[in-house]
Amino acid sequence: MTRSTTGPVTTAPLPSPKERRRLREARALSEEQVAAAVGVTAATVRAWETGRTSPQGRKRTAYSRLIGSADTRTGAQESPPPTVEATGSTTMSPTEPGTGTGAATDTEAAPAPSSTPAAPDPVGLTAAEEAFDALYTRIATGLVHQAYLLTGRRNLSQEAVEHAFQLAWQRWPEVARDRDPGGWVRAAAYEYAMSPWHRLRRAHRRPDALPEDPGRHALLDALLRMPPVHRRTLLLYDGVGLDLPETAAETEASTPAAASRLLNARAAIAERLPELADPVSPDEQSALLQERLGSLALTEHVPAPPPARTVRRGSERKAELWTRAAIGFAVLLIGTTAFTLKTAPTQYEQPIAPAERVGGVPPRGGPEKLTPQDLKLQKTLRGEFAHGPERLVPRIP
Repeated sequence: MTRSTTGPVTTAPLPSPKERRRLREARALSEEQVAAAVGVTAATVRAWETGRTSPQGRKRTAYSRLIGSADTRTGAQESPPPTVEATGSTTMSPTEPGTGTGAATDTEAAPAPSSTPAAPDPVGLTAAEEAFDALYTRIATGLVHQAYLLTGRRNLSQEAVEHAFQLAWQRWPEVARDRDPGGWVRAAAYEYAMSPWHRLRRAHRRPDALPEDPGRHALLDALLRMPPVHRRTLLLYDGVGLDLPETAAETEASTPAAASRLLNARAAIAERLPELADPVSPDEQSALLQERLGSLALTEHVPAPPPARTVRRGSERKAELWTRAAIGFAVLLIGTTAFTLKTAPTQYEQPIAPAERVGGVPPRGGPEKLTPQDLKLQKTLRGEFAHGPERLVPRIP
């Protein structure tokens, strides 16, 4: 596959995504303030600072000047983001980018997945399938253990990881170009596992039985009792090993907010674990928590994730079913519209109301029947002639 021979377009250089966030916070600027100044949304600024996207054109120059990039006058070009990097192989190891060999070498090596399984090449798998399988084999088992620490539910943990990888395969071109594909999948698995809607499902309404060992029992019980955002922050920082800015970015919080959540989570754990309540340094406390979380994740039995090929085929079947459902709904909508246009009248015709008996009408009225005195007076008035004013006052015998 050939590459373009045209040179790169000269653009304003930018530091690494982690450095962008640090520079913005050093200038006491919020994401909303930067977004308003550059003319984008706060979500776009957050994507720039996590490395998922980068600004282009005038927005890139304005953003670089706004955060005070140190390299704005050097003319150095920002290095392109790596593609599918290898991640840690242990259960609780960090999935930081750049720790191993990329499974895809360029953006052209990760074609978009189709709704039907791709025809195998002479070697057996396409480049995209090989990259996906390598990422899945490396981090799937560890993610299941991590999801168990978040939820306390073994089957839900496996379901969350399978859902995250199915979503990743549907969006593989986007995931393959991400600076941290393992982090992308991890974030999707965490979001699915911690969704409150699972409480409405009978299978996941209650967590599984806690471990019998007193130490592991106390640790997992303390994790499940704390708020979900605190639990996730503690697991990312002390369990996975991310630094504070990366933890804040993945939990969609500011760095001070992530630090506050981490301190509260550690305090909640220290109440249940006496060894963490002793006066130790933060580094020693973090190392001890990482050891305890890793031991808990490894000793608890969780279901093994299905093979990567099964996940890919399940993702393709779901995409095909959704496509068929969308086509069927569109056909139904078009048919209903055509039937309505065919049978509807071209002009409005007011319907004739059926005859009804009118009730409540009073009987016919008129002059009352004259009494004998009235008849006598009438006869007298007709028989006598009156002249002048006397007519006005008739004489009544």
